Amino acid sequence: MRRRSAWSAALLAGAVFCGFAGWTYAHTRADDDLTYARDRDSALDAARTHIAVLNTMDGQHVRTSLRAWTKAANGPLADELRHTGDDSVKALEQEGTSTRGTVTDAAVTALDSRAGTAKVIATVRVEVTDRTGKSTTDRKRFEAGLDDKGAGWKLSSLSAVPVAAE
Repeated sequence: MRRRSAWSAALLAGAVFCGFAGWTYAHTRADDDLTYARDRDSALDAARTHIAVLNTMDGQHVRTSLRAWTKAANGPLADELRHTGDDSVKALEQEGTSTRGTVTDAAVTALDSRAGTAKVIATVRVEVTDRTGKSTTDRKRFEAGLDDKGAGWKLSSLSAVPVAAE
């Protein structure tokens, strides 16, 4: 009899725990803070990816790199990239320099989920390799604006942030 009571109590405790866990999970799925955090993380991930793309250029395949740039942008930035892209192709092909950008750190500084806008700051390491194979590394800081117009977060602006002399 004691054994049966112990099993009944354990079963009841397990059922109560499962019910509470299910209720908690359902409740948090609709939580505004959780939705905001998901939007922030999504904007940050997209910014990291797109800023790296806009700091990367394959000197042997310039047109492919420029297409990747326009896919990473929308709004005024995409318009500017499309407008200046054709003029830049020949010069970039002649130069033959390749770059590879890596976002080393980034943070969301502003987010409006309802409007679908965000601002991000980022530091980027850019490895530059000239036609002869000589490479150098440069560090840059950027402020980026992002828009989400239904197709995911894309860069709407990207501007360099000057490094203050110390």
